[in-house]
Amino acid sequence: MQLPKLPLGYAVEVLVDWIEHYFGWLLDAISAVLRFLIGGLQDLLLAIPAPVLILIAAVLVWFVTRRDIKLAALTAIGLILVWDLNLWNLSMLTLALVLVSTIVALVLSIPLGIAAARSDTLNSALRPILDFMQTMPSFVYLIPAVIFFGLGNVPGAIATVVFAMPPALRLTNLGIRQVPTELIEVADAFGSTPWQKLLKVQVPVALPTIMAGVNQCIMLSLSMTVIASMIGAGGLGYQVLVGIQRVDIGMGFEAGLAIVIIAIILDRITQNLVPQRGERV
Repeated sequence: MQLPKLPLGYAVEVLVDWIEHYFGWLLDAISAVLRFLIGGLQDLLLAIPAPVLILIAAVLVWFVTRRDIKLAALTAIGLILVWDLNLWNLSMLTLALVLVSTIVALVLSIPLGIAAARSDTLNSALRPILDFMQTMPSFVYLIPAVIFFGLGNVPGAIATVVFAMPPALRLTNLGIRQVPTELIEVADAFGSTPWQKLLKVQVPVALPTIMAGVNQCIMLSLSMTVIASMIGAGGLGYQVLVGIQRVDIGMGFEAGLAIVIIAIILDRITQNLVPQRGERV
């Protein structure tokens, strides 16, 4: 005996039609803003000559890593290799997509993480949602992104934002909750307001943990670049996809290597932006 099939598919179609009918203007506005941000950042990065941008990146790595000249030199060598492989323009588009997606994800996840740390009710409500977001296969995020935003860089950015949010939210929540109660009590004894306590005590103490979430958010955004290329997102991910379709090992390897170089540079920068606990600046 076969059980009657629940009309889940039909219900989802009705929900999608309802969202598009009543919130189409909002989706169009989000699409326009993201398209402007991604295109503007890409144009800005491409407006800077490649040698100048390589030098800026090397100096930035040298500065944030406490004058690690070896890592700065490796950064310069890696970017020169990307430039030599004629992947510079694609790399700048990938970097623009990753940075915009990461910024949007952090703008959403960090305030939610702080709110969840201050409210057990909100934390309990967000936990199953975050579990769902982290266990759902990343390809599934492409479906609603395509439905609501079509094809191109914008739906790729939207899917990346949803995919990259959970670790930043969880680690922000964890960092705020792990602030020693003695510090909270001292702040209360001095008559600190909730905002003063948050900005001057909780966030500074939790910053290393929050930055670990930022680092994970960036890494997940980069890992999504190839998957997002399946719905029209450009950049190095699309180059990898073309290499797979053509069974062109060289093309796929070169684009993948460029992604790895960008990932390592961003990882080292974010890991060293904030001193770890017990470390002197």
